[in-house]
Amino acid sequence: MNTPTATKRRVEIYDTTLRDGTQGEGVNLSLVDKIKITQLLDSVGIDYVEGGYPLSNPKDEAYFQEVRKLDLKHTKVCAFGMTRRKDIDCKDDVGMQALVGAGAPVITIVGKTWDLHVDEVLRISREENLAMITDSLAFCLQGPDTEEVFYDAEHFFDGYRANPEYALETLKAALKGGATRLVLCDTNGGSMPGWISETMTNLYRDLGSDVKLAIHTHNDAGLAVANSLAAVEVGAVQVQGTINGIGERCGNVDLTTVIANLRLKLGYDCLTGENLDGLTKLSRAVYERANLSLSSCQPYVGTSAFAHKGGMHVHAVQRIAHSYEHVEPSLVGNERRILVSELSGASNISATLGEKFSIKDDKELQRKVLLRVQDLEHQGYHFEAAQASFELLLYDAMGKLPDFWELDHYRCVILRRHDEAPTTEATVKLRTNGHTEHRVAEGDGPVNALDGALRKALKDHFPQINDVHLTDYKVRVVNPTAESAAKVRVIAEFAVRDNKDDNDVTRYITTIGVNENIVDASWQAIADAFRYHLVETTAPVSV
Repeated sequence: MNTPTATKRRVEIYDTTLRDGTQGEGVNLSLVDKIKITQLLDSVGIDYVEGGYPLSNPKDEAYFQEVRKLDLKHTKVCAFGMTRRKDIDCKDDVGMQALVGAGAPVITIVGKTWDLHVDEVLRISREENLAMITDSLAFCLQGPDTEEVFYDAEHFFDGYRANPEYALETLKAALKGGATRLVLCDTNGGSMPGWISETMTNLYRDLGSDVKLAIHTHNDAGLAVANSLAAVEVGAVQVQGTINGIGERCGNVDLTTVIANLRLKLGYDCLTGENLDGLTKLSRAVYERANLSLSSCQPYVGTSAFAHKGGMHVHAVQRIAHSYEHVEPSLVGNERRILVSELSGASNISATLGEKFSIKDDKELQRKVLLRVQDLEHQGYHFEAAQASFELLLYDAMGKLPDFWELDHYRCVILRRHDEAPTTEATVKLRTNGHTEHRVAEGDGPVNALDGALRKALKDHFPQINDVHLTDYKVRVVNPTAESAAKVRVIAEFAVRDNKDDNDVTRYITTIGVNENIVDASWQAIADAFRYHLVETTAPVSV
């Protein structure tokens, strides 16, 4: 597959995950998370990382103190803030003082561009707004640690449409104050690519071709990536956005998609060296740090981005990969996945795990497994969403599934008094390594209690199960016509963290359980996760 090399001009990547991204619903990052993400962004060669607004909260203030201790190889940290307040000198403005005091080499100032905001939101004269922009940038540029100042022109494309003359004046005011980048923000996220291109072409005409324009888009119309690429094609030197597109409302532009498109489709130079293959790891690490579920269909880095299910598709991909893949998955650190379901052919079994299990030429075993999959999916299982459970099925079909333990019984007791919160206690009795383990655990519900009791029973024999942590849990009714007696499908996702000194996820384990009893379906999923991790890390034992 031919993909362009980075032969065009360089495009800077400015990440605002730590500031703009945290404005997204449900997103919250601790100080430790923000520091770790900064290191990850630096490791892939992101040019600028916006750490936050040092005056807004103690966490952001602490961030700028802690980030100075890092030995960043490439990334420059940016402090973000607003223009000075009206009718006050910058030296007397606490916001200006906080920005300069943050010690960041770059300061980004956001100001009003749309006359609607100047007139109706700030309710100041348009002349005062221009003065606020110039004064703020000039003051920050004089800071002892400041190397550059960027100007974020908020609502620029809406402001330019409403009053192009005044919007242009705000940019000139920023240049007068010493701005080294003029960042055009599609704050409402409703602009079209054609309008982005037309506006920026006009700006280069009016401000000169040597002006450094940047782009900051939101995704409210689903066009953030298209708008960012349109801006670069016209001449933008910098793209601002967030990892995975997290942010307020519909989010910011997803930098993982923008970077991949710039490098692989358009041939621009971005990131540093050969770091493009770190995009998938970066994406998933940010999801983990932000406690968000992965978006499986996310371009380039999603778990389904290179997943193939239909037998005809799988057959074609095995012959000529680019017949169903627009780029090589490894270029962005992702991998091809062949899904197995009742729609699959025997070739899917071989393509999925043929090399790992040495069954590429064992047609009889492939058909046996396929029939088993079809039978179980008829009962409600869904193996394309539970790779670990599928591999355990294959181990069993080959007669190679170790017996790590033999369950005697488990029991869950839930006590709920009318005026108290419910309490749950789980008991697990099993035999492993020639020993009988009978353990009890309390938990926040039966899943947590069973997980705790099973861990207690196994931890002395298999301490590596402490590396397995539940990260997602989904329940779906299989046959809703049975109402409350319906069979349910539980899909559980577990993260494996092997390094005790680092919380980075090394891999994910996804398992499934199906039963009319939701507790037993959950037990199946939990037990499969532990069993699979042990299969991958332990030699067979004697029950």
